[in-house]
Amino acid sequence: MTTPTQQLSDAGVSIWLDDLSRGRLKTGTLRKLIEEKNVVGVTTNPSIFHAAITTGHDYDAVIAAQAAAGATVEETVFEITTTDVADACDLFAPVAAASRGVDGRVSIEVDPRLAWDTAGTIAEAKHLYKKVGKDNVLIKIPATLEGLEAITATLAEGISVNVTLIFSLERYRAVINAFQSGLEQAKENGHNLATIHSVASFFVSRVDAEIDKRLDAIGTLQAKSLKGMAGVANARLAYQVYEELFSTERWAVLAEAGALPQRPLWASTGVKDPAYPDTLYVTELVAPGVVNTMPEKTLDATFDHGTVTGDTITRGYDDANATLDALEALGVSYNDVVAILESEGLDKFVASWKELLGDVEGALSTGR
Repeated sequence: MTTPTQQLSDAGVSIWLDDLSRGRLKTGTLRKLIEEKNVVGVTTNPSIFHAAITTGHDYDAVIAAQAAAGATVEETVFEITTTDVADACDLFAPVAAASRGVDGRVSIEVDPRLAWDTAGTIAEAKHLYKKVGKDNVLIKIPATLEGLEAITATLAEGISVNVTLIFSLERYRAVINAFQSGLEQAKENGHNLATIHSVASFFVSRVDAEIDKRLDAIGTLQAKSLKGMAGVANARLAYQVYEELFSTERWAVLAEAGALPQRPLWASTGVKDPAYPDTLYVTELVAPGVVNTMPEKTLDATFDHGTVTGDTITRGYDDANATLDALEALGVSYNDVVAILESEGLDKFVASWKELLGDVEGALSTGR
């Protein structure tokens, strides 16, 4: 019998781990997940790095060396994070080679404080790409309005991109447009489009967390019956957008030139409400050509008891639309929800980054 994670892979879902630390790399636990649980990539974010660097003593030596060299806190964090990502890229290099670069990817995010700074994001993306120095790195850029132009410009330089913090269908359409514009410019710049890769990170569980709160406030039986349905519905409709916009004549021209589609990536796939099945945002979002980046708890649950039944997305478009329509009818504003989620998501990443800088600054001052 095959494992549920193998079944997911067979159904066309790439499993990426939403976590990275020097400890995972040194102890071999990340390699074990590749070998045993079908993990073929890694994503990181400011919160993940904050947890990794401030827990335990794995980074004491490098921080002490940076302190002795008189490095600033920003230089130290940059050195630590890019080194971890480069090492992870080396670990995943065989996966990248076997998949022609589609998988075996490791993501690193631009400084979240630049999310509203187009020029700053572009410069930081180039800096990160050069420092990591690995073909299988993905530079993460938030899908803010200011980030859209940065996404296009970064791709135009031949740099592969993970677009993050997407919540709304409208913004997702704009992200795909930015991606295709970037490839068009990359083609004009003489880059080989077959070597440029991208994913679009569509966040799932946070949608339910925000909408469920509003449904509880309404308190009716109809409202309660819609709890836990919006996140999956929103993601399914995102896949419908993906199918639509990668079936156009515009895309056909790029594909003929060797371009690969920007894959949808399901992010924030750990359930926030313990009343929901712990594999909800995995088994209900299966379709060919998607990525699901999971925290280890969700990965373990999927491996242990996930039930994979093939494509659970494309046959659910009508129900997904009905769910969002029912929410609007109850007065739950989709546009308001997604705007709040984008703002909160960025605020959380900025807060984590500032906490990380503060903690590393303290460690530098003591020469830890």
